[in-house]
Formats: sequence, structure tokens, C-alpha cells
Amino acid sequence: MSSLSPDLFFDSKTKSRIRRRLKNWFAKNQRDLPWRKNKTLYRIWVSEIMLQQTQVATVIDYYKRFMREFPNVRRLAEADVQQVLKLWEGLGYYRRARQMHAAAKVIIEKHRGRFPRTFDDVVALPGIGRYTAGAILSIAADQPLPILEGNTERLFCRLLAHDDDPKSAASQKMLWEFSAALLPKTAVGDFNQSLMELGALVCTPKSPKCSDCPIRECCLGNLNSVAEQIPIKLNKMKYESVVEAAVVVTSGKQVLLRKGQPGERWVGMWDFPRYRVTPDLDLPGQITRDIGCDVQNLERLCTLNHAVTRFRIQLECYLTALSNPRPKSKLKDYRWFSIQQLPDLALNVTARKIAVKLATR
Repeated sequence: MSSLSPDLFFDSKTKSRIRRRLKNWFAKNQRDLPWRKNKTLYRIWVSEIMLQQTQVATVIDYYKRFMREFPNVRRLAEADVQQVLKLWEGLGYYRRARQMHAAAKVIIEKHRGRFPRTFDDVVALPGIGRYTAGAILSIAADQPLPILEGNTERLFCRLLAHDDDPKSAASQKMLWEFSAALLPKTAVGDFNQSLMELGALVCTPKSPKCSDCPIRECCLGNLNSVAEQIPIKLNKMKYESVVEAAVVVTSGKQVLLRKGQPGERWVGMWDFPRYRVTPDLDLPGQITRDIGCDVQNLERLCTLNHAVTRFRIQLECYLTALSNPRPKSKLKDYRWFSIQQLPDLALNVTARKIAVKLATR
């Protein structure tokens, strides 16, 4: 029963009922989250970027640490990107951190250090799209801007019994229009948060708690007993299994790390030399060519399994010591560090696990 237009299903009285019930429900059920205290444009911006593709429970501690280190946009802009990446370590999707750092510099240079208050200026910042701009300005400045993200998209589809592909251009246009049509005249920020909170706590992807929903009597998906089948299940991502090798090269009490370069997975972060394992890979020979020193014996250190986007990676980790003095010339993208320095560096997740193993050997 694919819907055509929100206005075909919800008149002004129904929309008023939805707003009123959500307001009351949110006042009693909202979670105690750190970014909901002392709401400023900067604080909400940081939280929204962290919450992209990341669960609330994971974000809380990262957010607290980040705000202690960078309590305002100027402190963030003046920080070295390595410091920002170090605080982001383990949160994933590191491009968010780099874009946030770049956006902070833009705010200092173009907006005199004040987070902009117009939609066009906010959406022009690196890493900010339509949803994020609307969330920041509605939550922190109570501007009448609609939002549409994972939780609200699912909630709206069920409210409208919309069983078409929610990601299609037509569906997205309709859902954004519906989000705008629902907006109240006041307390827009709380209303938008109530929509997201309801999607996170009640209108969940699996087994929605329809009996606990304050707007179940207005929900066409619930009234037609199809809420759990909406949104339609799209084709799941096909994962690719790969095997990679990481090599801990030691020279005395130091280890060799390589900084991720543009176009690679972990730009700006340090990792141990890493290679895709193929039938023709000569790992000792490849390391020798890359660093200009003879590497012969590889000792197996451990095996780590992790996921990155569509890849499921089996990482075979090895340990080797240089059989001759390391070259005096500076290696491009590489640098030697003592094991004691590793805790202070921005490492990707698997590199951090390897570093921990080295520290406990």
C-alpha cells in the first residue's frame, strides 16, 4: 500500500495530535545524553558528526573526551589533525574527524570563529549535508528545519505505510516533505529529537514496540498490521573476504610505521606496513624493497579479524628484525618510533591491537 502524498493521510488535527503526543512522550522518556545539556551550535555539531553511522552508546564517552580536549571551535581548529584523529581512534569512519577539523578552520577563517547560523552557511561546511545542517540548527537554535535520517526515515515509512524503496528519489522527496509538514511552530528542536528518539527506542528496525508507541493510533503501518514489514528489505551488502599481512619491523627498540596517504583507508593515521596477500606476494622481498633493508625471517605474531566497509579482513601479523642497520635516509611515508611512543599516536584499530601485543611481550 505505497503512499503517494503525506497530506492524503494526515489532516491538520492528526498532525497536531502527533506533535502533542510526541512532546509528552519525549519529556518523560528522553535519554540523559551529554549533548542535550548546554546545547550550543558547536556541541550539537560535534555530537551529530559523531552519531553518523555510530550507536549512541558508543559515542557518549568519545564525545565527553572530545569536548574536554576541544571545548570550542577555536581549540579544534588550532589542534594538529593527528591530535584529532587520536581522540577519534576506534570510532571509525575517520573521514568525519578530518572533515570536522577542516570545517573548524573554515569557521575561524570565514565566520570569525562563530559557528554559522544560516542553513546555507552550515551546509557549505565540510562534512555537513542537509540532514546534519537541519539537526544542528533546529536542536541548537530552534530553527524550523526538517530532518530525515535512519530513525526518522523508518518511522515516517511506517506512519505512512510506505512500502516502496525509501532510498529512491521519489520516496526521499516525499519523506522530506512529510518531515517539513509535521514541524511545529515552536520547540522544533525537541520535536525533531523526539522523532529520532522514538525511532531509536520504540520504532526499532526489528520487532518495533508498537504497543509502547505514543502515536500508534495515527500509524497506518500499525493500523494495517504491516509495521514490521516496513521499510522494505533491500538487498544486503555483499561482503568480500580478503587476507592481508601486517609486518612489525624492528630495529633495536624501535618499530617502523607508515602514515596512511590520500585515497587509502586510514588517511593520516599510522599503521604497520600492510599488504594484500596474493598468491605471488613475496612478503620478505616486498618489505625489503619498500624500506631498503634486508628482511628475511618473519615470526608470526597473531591473526586479527576485522571489518572495513564491504571487506571482511583476516590480518596475518608478523614480526621481523632488520638484519642490517636501517638506512639513514628518510623513508617516504615511513617513520621509526619507540614502543613507548605508540600510545600517543593516532593508530587504526588493528594497529592499536598490535601495539598492545608488542607492549606486553
